[in-house]
Amino acid sequence: MLNELLRTTRAHTLALAAPLSDEDAQLQSMPDASPAKWHLAHTSWFFETLVLTPYLDGYQVFDERWPRLFNSYYESLGPRHARPQRGLLSRPSLAEVKAYRAHVNAALADLLPQAPAEARARVELGCHHEQQHQELLLTDILHAFSCNPLLPAYEATAQPPTAAPERAWLAHPGGIVDLGHDGHGFAFDNEGPRHQALLTPFEIGNRLVTCGEYADFIASGGYREPLLWLSDGWATVQAQGWQRPAYWLEDGRVFGLQGAQPMDADAPVMQLSFYEACAFAEWAGARLPTEYEWEAACGMPGFAQAATQAWQWTRSSYSPYPGFRPAAGAVGEYNGKFMVGQQVLRGGSLATPPGHARPTYRNFFPPAARWQFSGLRLAR
Repeated sequence: MLNELLRTTRAHTLALAAPLSDEDAQLQSMPDASPAKWHLAHTSWFFETLVLTPYLDGYQVFDERWPRLFNSYYESLGPRHARPQRGLLSRPSLAEVKAYRAHVNAALADLLPQAPAEARARVELGCHHEQQHQELLLTDILHAFSCNPLLPAYEATAQPPTAAPERAWLAHPGGIVDLGHDGHGFAFDNEGPRHQALLTPFEIGNRLVTCGEYADFIASGGYREPLLWLSDGWATVQAQGWQRPAYWLEDGRVFGLQGAQPMDADAPVMQLSFYEACAFAEWAGARLPTEYEWEAACGMPGFAQAATQAWQWTRSSYSPYPGFRPAAGAVGEYNGKFMVGQQVLRGGSLATPPGHARPTYRNFFPPAARWQFSGLRLAR
């Protein structure tokens, strides 16, 4: 099963990059995004550095100069090329990066039949890490394409119109609930330990807020009314000149992976910051759910669009669960050190690889981030 997960994951990343030209794969449109070529190389670096080098006897690093280029944020694993300058790495070429991937794949195939349990766990982590980068590859190239006046499409086929479920509120009785991953199957370390929390009774929306509903918020002057916004959010709106979601165009179209398309009023609104999600919720006479409320409610009958449309901002800051401790060594840098100044998103999106999401998954981004497939679900 691990062999198949590794094979399909590595192949899917290449398939996602296949529609891109060499020039496309080089683009870095802002410091928070990375070139597609860098994603292809970094995911290979992860396997090479954290799996092959420590566990495969005689493994030869593909190029001893490259770890500095493709290390992301692992302080314990050596120096790194500055993140905002990844787009300047015209060398190695895309063809060389693909050769790097093939080299790593062949070595992983040699390792797996003899791999100890700890190495197999690292391979599984590497697969889920690569799935995260598959989504980032799409969000990052979409941002780059949004900067091009031609508004090129990543995919040529337009999505069919969405039929949104009728809006309804789902009542949860509250009480003491079990939260966090139960230890069966894979999870990232930030999903545990499993613990209990006390919830007061609440209601949560059965579906995500739609583009049509968000258009009503804009038409009512939502971006001009400071009383709807958190202080930091209003300051950001003023500084950045926000008037609509990130990829909504002045002519009424919405830019996405299929290029610029007429706005689908029933589709979930996306590319929202936490600030915009909070302001809409205030305007609607509601609020964002906490991540605990979201997790407790996601299995309720009628809870739709949990993980297939847009990540959903919550009112919870990204903090450690009670009893959380990062793992020893470099793997411990994966999540724990980012638990400050960020908000939790739950669910999944149309760009999340199949099988990657689960009810306990904790995504996280800074509150002003709006280039992700991020939307909202209301609570009250």
